[in-house]
Amino acid sequence: MEIGKRLAQSGFTVMTGGGPGIMEAANRGAREAGGTSVGCNIKLEFEQDPNPYMDKWVTFKYFFVRKVLLMKYSYAFVVMPGGAGTMDELFGALTLIQTKKISDFPVVIMGKEYWKNLSELMDDFVKNKTINEEDLKLFILTDSVDEAIDHINKNTLDKYKLKKKKYQPAKSPDESKSNIN
Repeated sequence: MEIGKRLAQSGFTVMTGGGPGIMEAANRGAREAGGTSVGCNIKLEFEQDPNPYMDKWVTFKYFFVRKVLLMKYSYAFVVMPGGAGTMDELFGALTLIQTKKISDFPVVIMGKEYWKNLSELMDDFVKNKTINEEDLKLFILTDSVDEAIDHINKNTLDKYKLKKKKYQPAKSPDESKSNIN
C-alpha cells in the first residue's frame, strides 16, 4: 500500500493489473492518498474481479493487450513479487528498453529476497554473454520504498515536466455519497 501512496503523492496515477493482493494494495494506497487509481484487468475463468480501489478500469480478454496498455501509459514500472505474468511483463519492459524501443524508463523491482533467483539468473546471463553487463543497469532491485520513489522521481519528474500534486487525502465513503445529489 505504501508504494501506491507514495507514487500518488509524487503526482503519478497508479495503474496496476487491477486484481487482488498486491495490485489491490497499490490501488488502495493511491486512492487513500487522494491520487488517481486505475487498473488494466484481465478476464480469467478462475479469478480476477476488479478490485474496489480503482477510479477507472478496463477489462481485457488477452494478456498481450493489457501489456501494451500498461507500457503505453506508464512512466515507470514497479515490479512486486509475482508469478509468470509478472515475469512476462518485466521481461517485456526490459526488452523494449534494451532494444531502445523505449528510453529512460525506470524499472524498480521490489523484494531482494523474493527476486534473489532472478538476480542470480541475470548475473548468469551476463556470464554467458546473452546480455551485456550494462543491461543490469536497466533496473534497480531494492527493499526500500524511499529508494524506489527517489529513483522514479529522479528519472521522470524533470524529464516529462511532471508536477507533484498537492496531497489531498481521499474523501471518506460518506462524504463521497453526499456529493452525488
